[in-house]
Amino acid sequence: MLRERVASRLAFLSEELRSEWWTLAVRVNAAYWAIVLGEGCRFYGPLHLRKAPGSQIRIGSRCLFRSSAWSNRVGLDRACMLSTLYEGARIVIGEGSGLSGTVIAAATAVDLGKSVVCGGNVTIMDTDWHGVGPEDRCRRGASEAVTIEDNVWLGLGVVVLKGVTIGHDTVVSARSVVSRSLPPGVLAAGNPAVPVGVVTPHAAERPQPSGCEE
Repeated sequence: MLRERVASRLAFLSEELRSEWWTLAVRVNAAYWAIVLGEGCRFYGPLHLRKAPGSQIRIGSRCLFRSSAWSNRVGLDRACMLSTLYEGARIVIGEGSGLSGTVIAAATAVDLGKSVVCGGNVTIMDTDWHGVGPEDRCRRGASEAVTIEDNVWLGLGVVVLKGVTIGHDTVVSARSVVSRSLPPGVLAAGNPAVPVGVVTPHAAERPQPSGCEE
């Protein structure tokens, strides 16, 4: 038992030391890309950033990003990435949000509210990337803004597609595809994701960032 406790403590300290290094590295990179990064954000592994000229990326205070496999035991298969694709696009992440292996791409706008939890390997995009028809596949695809309101929880591997709004306190279950807007305070599941239950106020409370393991 003592050996296990010592091993667990050493692993924790190792992760915190690596987080200190990555937090400094990401802050330098964010400054290079002229990205607004709030106070108290923590990074466990890299955050990949790509910002088109004339676009904006804003990250609120006390956000938590988990990118490395060692930082989340749910099994991350990639680092977090934020990309604006065109002039005028924006990504906004509200304060107290937690992202794990999350990829966000905005051709128009992706707005996350406060205390949004993105489970492992979530993808959020407001664009089709390419046209649909064979003759259009080398052309810019359609895009429409995405809004995710306060206290939303996106489960493992959720995909959020263009033009949707997810209402506050809603929980989207693992592997769901959100291609239609969802109301506040529901449990949603499926492809396309639809409401299958109601989230009680107690269940909708967001854990502190340090406890977000998914």
